[in-house]
Amino acid sequence: MKYEHVLVAIDLTDECSPVLARGREVAVRNGAKLSLVHIVEPMAMAFGGDVPMDLSQLQQQQFDQAKDKLAALGVDYPEVKLGDSHLLYGQPRQGIQDLAKQQNCDLIVVGSHGRHGLALLLGSTANDVLHGAPCDVLAVRLKKAE
Repeated sequence: MKYEHVLVAIDLTDECSPVLARGREVAVRNGAKLSLVHIVEPMAMAFGGDVPMDLSQLQQQQFDQAKDKLAALGVDYPEVKLGDSHLLYGQPRQGIQDLAKQQNCDLIVVGSHGRHGLALLLGSTANDVLHGAPCDVLAVRLKKAE
């Protein structure tokens, strides 16, 4: 199958390099468009029981830092054209799936730590994206930090 539009979902940590590299490799091999997406998740609105805290300033700082990191990736990945890097706010699974539909992507590339047992029950973005994805999903195995 030849892919035409590859969407790489990244978390902007040092671990995202293999995910980006694999997404680029698939896109180049297929002559496909390459897009990136990072989702900034909402921060909890209360800590310590019923004591509400306004985290909007921290949330904005997190969003601004992610925006800078995503822009910096454009230098290392010139295949990603202007406007093909997406920074969204919300839940990763839903954001990635919705963007893939909107952009007519035929492959989503995500990183996977290969968790199982309790860690899997606590959540895995790769697993969440796989269920309900509008297209193929490639999970890139990430090595555990030593």
